[in-house]
Amino acid sequence: MHDWTKIIKATTVADKETGAVNTPIQLSSTFNQSDFDHFGEFDYSRSGNPTRKVAEEAVATLEGAKYGFLYSTGMAAISSVLLTFSQGDHLIVSKFVYGGTFRILEQVLNRFGIDHTFVDLTDLDAVRAAIQPNTKAIYIETPSNPVLSVTDIPAIVAIAKEKGLLTIADNTFMSPVLQKPISLGVDIVVHSATKFLAGHSDIVAGAAITDNKELADRIYFIQNAVGATLGVTDAWLLLRGIKTLGIRMQQSSSAALKIATWLEQQPQVTRVCFPGLKSNPGYEIQKRQAVNGGAVLSFDVGSEDNARIVAENTKIPEFSVSLGGVESILSYPPKMSHAELDAAEQAKSGITPGLLRFSCGIEDPDDLIADLKQALALIPEA
Repeated sequence: MHDWTKIIKATTVADKETGAVNTPIQLSSTFNQSDFDHFGEFDYSRSGNPTRKVAEEAVATLEGAKYGFLYSTGMAAISSVLLTFSQGDHLIVSKFVYGGTFRILEQVLNRFGIDHTFVDLTDLDAVRAAIQPNTKAIYIETPSNPVLSVTDIPAIVAIAKEKGLLTIADNTFMSPVLQKPISLGVDIVVHSATKFLAGHSDIVAGAAITDNKELADRIYFIQNAVGATLGVTDAWLLLRGIKTLGIRMQQSSSAALKIATWLEQQPQVTRVCFPGLKSNPGYEIQKRQAVNGGAVLSFDVGSEDNARIVAENTKIPEFSVSLGGVESILSYPPKMSHAELDAAEQAKSGITPGLLRFSCGIEDPDDLIADLKQALALIPEA
């Protein structure tokens, strides 16, 4: 079954009571139990809710897995998965990891004795060298935020399996339509479902998915214990957003390739980061493990002053945090998504002062190019 068909079938689950093709919003915190000794599937909405269940099953289906869990934010999902580890455990994490993940590792989990090492996961020898006796997992983010560094998922999985380690992959940038880490051997996939899954910049949500029952039980225990679950109205909105995921990703990823190709030719642009470009060092790996280069790119205009000119003079994209909406979004990572990193840490991650991130929406790409062209023209000649 084609992914687009699978998306509609997974998100259009008829109500057993009425036949309604859209899942009802079950606004109930508690559920009546008709038997004193035997309780039903649902008792309290933190532990499980009928609306959330349909949405959780949908995200699991799209990733090709059995078990899905939804959270109030992407960071709640990532944090909850990381909280399945214990004091004394060690994690290997991509050095290009999202700023929020960096913060939870550096300022929260380390206080509970969960240690980590940041590694360039494109260097497989460095990955092997970073493995310690207490290492439990390798955390992948590919393509990474915001420099779109590509990790060879099967290669990392092979190292992990050889050493008895788990693999966790943040698949936010690609969505299950363009990349399926579970099929490549990854144990746990996480998403900021706020982004492409929901697709309309109207909710915040997170997802964790696995095909392993033991891992699912561990993830569910933390989800229920911590309680950072997705509200039922937002779960319904997530289902509605996912319905158009396939066609949105087709339009947005096609636009991203066209815009990235154009940006490479502009004299004001010193670097374009997009794994769909043949010039990108991760192109061949991306081609093997994903459908295309995705819908997000970043480009460097040489300085913070130049980045400010572009941000203040583009008319179509929103200048804001986040990505993955139907509207194009221009962001400035040094002060937005990766503000948690100091200047030295940003430099190590390839985040330069002139770097702008561009999340392609579903507008006409020629209109977006024309808008970028007039903004870039305002940058003074060196």
